[in-house]
Amino acid sequence: MFGKRIGIDLGTANVVVVAHGRGVVLDEPAVVALTDRENAVVAVGDEARGMIGRHPGSIQVIRPMREGVIADYLITEAMLRYFIGRVTGRLSLVKPEVMICVPIGVTGVEQRAVRDAAEAAGARRPAHLIPEPLAAAIGAEIPLGSARGHMVVDIGGGRTEAAVVSMFGIVASESIRVGGDRLDEAIAQYVKRRNNLLIGERTAEEVKTTIGSALPIEPDRTIGVRGRDQITGLPRTIELRSSDVTAAIQESLAAVVQTVRVVLERTPPDLASDVIDRGIVLTGGGAMLPHLDDLLLYETGVPVHIADDPLECVAKGAGAALDYMEVVARALPTPEESLVAEQM
Repeated sequence: MFGKRIGIDLGTANVVVVAHGRGVVLDEPAVVALTDRENAVVAVGDEARGMIGRHPGSIQVIRPMREGVIADYLITEAMLRYFIGRVTGRLSLVKPEVMICVPIGVTGVEQRAVRDAAEAAGARRPAHLIPEPLAAAIGAEIPLGSARGHMVVDIGGGRTEAAVVSMFGIVASESIRVGGDRLDEAIAQYVKRRNNLLIGERTAEEVKTTIGSALPIEPDRTIGVRGRDQITGLPRTIELRSSDVTAAIQESLAAVVQTVRVVLERTPPDLASDVIDRGIVLTGGGAMLPHLDDLLLYETGVPVHIADDPLECVAKGAGAALDYMEVVARALPTPEESLVAEQM
């Protein structure tokens, strides 16, 4: 049985759980399969993801997280209960202390939804929250204790979060609803528009991870893509080139670049100088897109480094943040403060 202090990266695409002092103990898709009539959970995680695009009409396959926030509260609670039970042991009587990551600028209502879902799923009260860029910086082992500026860009499934952090606080930040899912959608739309071929989200993701690149590459790589012809309605296979994928995702990548620029423009001069010296650290699944670091370097002039284990940085940071509870608590406004800000 694992320890009773856990960090959770509750992502749009994946849920990664870290047991304090033991590292990553669970990494599965944020997907739940339900029966259509009884609304009973059939599968969660890897098993549920395997049903996407292949399930009968009597089963729904749902991703309860959208763009980094809860889209379906009850299903998110069921998913968390399953994952927390997997990690701590279903017969455990001791509730775990939990730290969960939330996006920058999350509203008070969204904060409460995450906290309530975690507590209803078995977390000890109160469940703790941490901004994703701060967790990513801690997980990437960036030294945050000193008055030095560090910039982290976390590109997840539903969002891109860029922030300059110093002394365990966020100095400047920006968040956009563009991430890996948007890149997959752009690829699917490109294939539909240019080839009259309908492909599923899993196929689009496979294309991205196999031949995708943020910049043109030589020689051009190719992949066979199967889908349904829009005109005949019959299955068809086409050949897609890496240059096609690069063209398809340019608009989404331009939004990511603009987000980084906005944060750099908002950063105080002394901290901006620190960022230039130390560079930008990329985390999240999107950091693994080939040549994304080169694109950001070209567009901003600031060195870019990809973190070790970028997929696990946020969850590892959430787990490690349990040792810095007081300073981390100051980085996130309370639900009451968020509500006041929303009304202004």
